[in-house]
Amino acid sequence: MPAEPPTVQQQEVPLHHEEPVQREEPVQPEEPVQHEEPVHHEEPVHHDEPALVDSHAYDPHAELHGEAVHHEFAGHHDFAEHHEDEAHHVYDDADVYAPGEHPEQHFDDPGHPLMANSSSVAVVPAKSKKVRRRRRWLALLLTLAVFVTALVVGAQFLKPLLGGDTVADYPGPGTGQVNISVVPGEGTRSVATKLADQKVIANPDTFLHELTASGGTIAPGDFQFRQEMKNSDAVNILLGKEQGKVMYFALSAGLRIGDSLQSISQGSGVPIAELKTLSDSPAQFGLPAKAKNLEGYLAPGEHRFPVGTPAKEILQNLVNATVDELKAQGVTDPAKQYDVVTVASIVQAEGGQAEYGDVAGAIYNRLKPNNTETAGLIQSDATVTYGLGIKSFHIDEDQKADKSNPYNTYANPGLPVGPIGSPGKNAIDAAAKPKANDYMYWVTINLDTKETKFSKTLAEHNVYVEQYSAWCAANAGRCT
Repeated sequence: MPAEPPTVQQQEVPLHHEEPVQREEPVQPEEPVQHEEPVHHEEPVHHDEPALVDSHAYDPHAELHGEAVHHEFAGHHDFAEHHEDEAHHVYDDADVYAPGEHPEQHFDDPGHPLMANSSSVAVVPAKSKKVRRRRRWLALLLTLAVFVTALVVGAQFLKPLLGGDTVADYPGPGTGQVNISVVPGEGTRSVATKLADQKVIANPDTFLHELTASGGTIAPGDFQFRQEMKNSDAVNILLGKEQGKVMYFALSAGLRIGDSLQSISQGSGVPIAELKTLSDSPAQFGLPAKAKNLEGYLAPGEHRFPVGTPAKEILQNLVNATVDELKAQGVTDPAKQYDVVTVASIVQAEGGQAEYGDVAGAIYNRLKPNNTETAGLIQSDATVTYGLGIKSFHIDEDQKADKSNPYNTYANPGLPVGPIGSPGKNAIDAAAKPKANDYMYWVTINLDTKETKFSKTLAEHNVYVEQYSAWCAANAGRCT
């Protein structure tokens, strides 16, 4: 054994202590541990009792750094080198001790440990590398958690602005074929909703943003799209920048020529003056010489034409549709067709659809040469108001007596000089094939339900006229 115990060159102790701090019940080893030769501590063991350290074995002025105390052994160079090699090993092993556990002390001489344990001198235990690593990981995880939370919160905030879970735009170009109509007066939001419902576009809001950015406006018409198109491509179709756009307009049954031309102009973009000029020359469309214009021949319904279709071609298509229906009912002569269209226009204006056949039959009864009941007079209010250029359910006696009105069927026997509106298919069919009856009079007694009463004599008819007058009195303003 060495003659002298090893000297501890550097120990860390509390600055205010002159002597080592002992635990509550320090226990002196009853017998010093004897070693036949210096023991090299290869692995730490636990101890429950603090070891005593000679007051001369440490420098009381050493600063505290929270680090383990290193020992050098004078006169034992080989052992010192080995200790330096082992020091790191001892340092690392300290990491695996749980709180309150300490490596076992080895002694050369009684009461002199080869290495002073921090618990022997009441030095605060140093933070191990493992603890430091754990704290670094915890800090990193905490930072990551904060970042992820911020992303989630931000996504929830922006979700409504970005269209929620929906795709903002399709990559295009799209597949299949989707036909969508834009009616006059329809708003852009409605159009966007239609496109989204048919899966033409991914998101109405992003589509409307693209449309607004284009600076263009949507015209009524029929358009052909593909499913899953890019917003910009769909906008180009609506603005006529891609092939597929068509013109669209709808004509209601019973419209007068002026209203029909206005609707055509709005849907096609053709100036109404150009349309009127064409209409006033009906012979070029195959109408008989007595026709003054295209009144009665512009077929009601929804009409679609490719963009750029000439105005004459548009009107010719409408006339052909009416003529084709007349031919389908067996009326082929142009002059006869003109008369049937004229009767059909009166039927359309005078009765409800359910009574078209009876109204047509009563009109033809009045036109018979042997008619003594009305002397060949049709006596239709609708024809009189048409000739006056007004729209009303009421005419006075002076207007009924005015023979200068060529459409006045109260003063002028026979048919008026021409149709008074555009009859629909059902009215044309009724006029071409009227229901056989012996009625001479008819009156609609309810303008809402179109309920019509028929009679054979004037006296019976006047009873129904009183019912009509009572309805008008109960519904102020409806019969003007």
